[in-house]
Amino acid sequence: MSIEKKLNGQTAIVTGSSSGIGRSVAWHLSQAGANVCINYHSSEEEALELKGNIEKQGGNAIVVQADVGDEKDVDKLFNKTIEAFGGLDILVCNAGIQKDDAFLDMSLDDWQLVMSTNLTGSFLCAQRAARIFKEQGDRGLSCSKGKLLFMSSVHEKIPWAGHVNYATAKGGMKMLMQSLAQELGSMGIRVNSLGPGAIKTPINEDAWKDDEKLNKMLELIPYGRIGETKDIGKAAVWLLSDDADYVHGTTLFVDGGMTTYPGFIGNG
Repeated sequence: MSIEKKLNGQTAIVTGSSSGIGRSVAWHLSQAGANVCINYHSSEEEALELKGNIEKQGGNAIVVQADVGDEKDVDKLFNKTIEAFGGLDILVCNAGIQKDDAFLDMSLDDWQLVMSTNLTGSFLCAQRAARIFKEQGDRGLSCSKGKLLFMSSVHEKIPWAGHVNYATAKGGMKMLMQSLAQELGSMGIRVNSLGPGAIKTPINEDAWKDDEKLNKMLELIPYGRIGETKDIGKAAVWLLSDDADYVHGTTLFVDGGMTTYPGFIGNG
């Protein structure tokens, strides 16, 4: 099914977009008419493959390697995008990692690595994008002068034992997003988050390829299925389009109902 060109002519950076959710978001934005910068940290082959697929469908894409937790790399990422497409309209802060461990055993290195990528990286990229949006003014391509979209998680709301670094970073992302929505809205910059639930990606194959583990996971999802990356990609297109122009400062959960705390079913 083709996607309406809701983002025609706009330019988007999607961090961490060589695989998983980020890859789907970059693909769907391109299908909606956006020029896309595909950012990767180490998966160059996958990033180039996505670029080729976008171009085969008549879209425009570039590939830029950058560590979003490094300020110089972030500058490179944005500079190359501006050089290629002449401006910026959308930033999707998607890059994220997990380094799971019990709290009592978690190393400082694993805590700091997750914070650097998931939270500091979002801060650095969002700040750079907001400065560009302010400087370039209205490009006549959207109701807003720029759009920031953070890829959060149901775990900005649901605690997650054994993943304290990840859940803390996502909780911080919620406050980052809402604070920026307060501060940047008057500049015509729209700020929101997407909160995926359980999504079928390579990073969690062990949880959905095994029938027993999958059935256990489905107990947490009232809608009765695990999400697909396209569920997030299509939601991103809507949230970044002018159809959602009055949506500002909120997290749209795409989770099959996981945030309704289904453990309480039958216990009310």
